[in-house]
Order: sequence, then C-alpha cells, then structure tokens
Amino acid sequence: MVLKGEKIVLVPYTIERCHEFYKEYVADPAMTYGTYTYAAEEVNRYFQNKVLDSSRLFFAICHNDKIVGEIQIKQIDLEKLCGTLSVHLVNDSYKGKGYGTEAQQILIDYAINKLGLKTIYADAIHRNIRSKHVLEKLGFEYLYDDDAFTYYIFSVK
Repeated sequence: MVLKGEKIVLVPYTIERCHEFYKEYVADPAMTYGTYTYAAEEVNRYFQNKVLDSSRLFFAICHNDKIVGEIQIKQIDLEKLCGTLSVHLVNDSYKGKGYGTEAQQILIDYAINKLGLKTIYADAIHRNIRSKHVLEKLGFEYLYDDDAFTYYIFSVK
C-alpha cells in the first residue's frame, strides 16, 4: 500500500528501507542526549520487534525516492478504535520542509477513514518544541505532561 501526498509518499517499511533510514539517521538533540551509531543487528532487532508487530502500521516517508523518515500508528486497538502516532525524520536537513507534517496528516486521514480509528494519541519530548507545534497545527489537543513528555489527543468529532 502506497499513500501519496503533494511532497512525500508513504511506502511500506521493508527491512531494506529500515536499514537505509538508520544508516543515514542522526540523533536529534531535541529528542535525545546521546548520539546514534548504526548497527545492523540492532536495526534487524528493531525491525523484527517493532515494525513487524501486528499492533503497528509502519511506513517509510519518501521524497524524490529518498527515505527522509519513518512514521507509524502504534498500539492500534480496533476494539477501542484508537492508536498512537509516531514520526522520526532522518536528520535535521529534512526538518522545516513540511515532510513530517504532511506524512502525519496522510497517516491520520488513513487511520480515521480506512482503519476507522476515532482517537489518535501522540506525544513529544518536552524540549521538542517543533513537534509540539506540528501536533497542535494538525488538530491535536493537549492532554497532560509527565516528567519527560507532553501528551496529546486527536478525536474524531
């Protein structure tokens, strides 16, 4: 399944695409204090444990046939009709161009119109101001803060 937008395309997240993403990935200081070093076995484990998890729907975010991010709806609960949105871009060079915003809007629309979800959750690390702004721009409403994260909710009205 391919989901197309104006700037980006969401394509199925294969093991090859996962490795391509993490070979280029640079940890964002707004999200983590550490650095990231690519390790093939770690990526394989991540793919097996996360991407193949049946409660998740994963896509690679592509711009001009280049992977610029990964996006998912996780913790999908088809009985409660809810899930949690999560997105990561490869590095800072892809930020501020609307790729993440468009990818999130496409996946929100898919989750509502195709999966039938009525509630979508999201979170952002406190210091990730850009992510909080995007979530609010997309219609998410503030829920609460804990020690590390700000939590949001998007409800179908």
